[in-house]
Amino acid sequence: MADKIRWGILGCGSIAAKFADALKCVDEAELAAVGSRTDENANAFGDAWHVPRRYGSYQKLADDKELDIIYIATPHHLHAENTILCLNAGKGVLCEKPLAVNARQGREMIDCARAKKRFLMEAMWTRFLPLMDKVRELLADNAIGEVRMLAADFGFRCSDRAEEKQRLIDPYLAGGALLDVGVYPLALSSMVFGKPLGIHSAGSFGRTGIDEQNAMILTFDQGRLAVMYSALQTETTQEAAIMGTEGMIRLHRGWWRGNKLTLVRPGKSEQLIELPSHDNGFVYEIKAACRDLREGRGENALMPLDESLAIVQTMDAIRKQWGFKYPFESDVENVKN
Repeated sequence: MADKIRWGILGCGSIAAKFADALKCVDEAELAAVGSRTDENANAFGDAWHVPRRYGSYQKLADDKELDIIYIATPHHLHAENTILCLNAGKGVLCEKPLAVNARQGREMIDCARAKKRFLMEAMWTRFLPLMDKVRELLADNAIGEVRMLAADFGFRCSDRAEEKQRLIDPYLAGGALLDVGVYPLALSSMVFGKPLGIHSAGSFGRTGIDEQNAMILTFDQGRLAVMYSALQTETTQEAAIMGTEGMIRLHRGWWRGNKLTLVRPGKSEQLIELPSHDNGFVYEIKAACRDLREGRGENALMPLDESLAIVQTMDAIRKQWGFKYPFESDVENVKN
């Protein structure tokens, strides 16, 4: 492997730009190529981010023999197709969250990665922040006793920007609050409690048919509970709390990108803990993927593939309760997951 991990970016939207900016801040990584569906888009992105090689097709990017790994920055409905294309071309893949629209797609991606012996990771960037390192440390040290409950939300009013709004509300692009932002609280509950035993949920739907807001209660062994909601047309508190028998960890507004928490324990002063962190939180997942590639691992220990699949399965079960599937899904995909 070269001195630096050589990255390609597949897709040229706003999230790809944020990722390109993060790559500039990681010494062990370099942005070597970008791929789009048109030469025009690839060249425009390449000019903006000084990318040496630009391709007007995803296939050509995947076939670039000088790349080690490709970041998938396309809308949700293309994650599986684009990931499998790159894996079959011998590349590692960091795929933007959610890993897949449904569990069938997720299994196909994971099976392909393992068969090809190539690295694959869901880009759940929140999992790698210093804030979450501290949360895991506090939980491991029993700082709040036995963890009993979790509450988390992520909701905002959808931007009027044409590109973002189309992606978020278009059912053919697998839009909706659950897959776009609900996945963050679900991933937090997964990190704390694991896979749920029971799921209770409700969703409200907008004019395009996607879920504009939703509420979820997950049950776990020993009576533990997670209460969560997400929204695209409603500004929510955007906070999270992990509650135990001897205290609580409060994650403040914007917790999924945050750098501070408050440790609350009975009889003690509240303790505000601030964690120095990079302005661009994508830096941490990039570093994690680079380490895994250097050390020859096929997946990441903090965001393992089986957990990513379990989160997708939970979202499948939630959508099944709503009776909701995307136009491109078959009945089997939404039921047998």
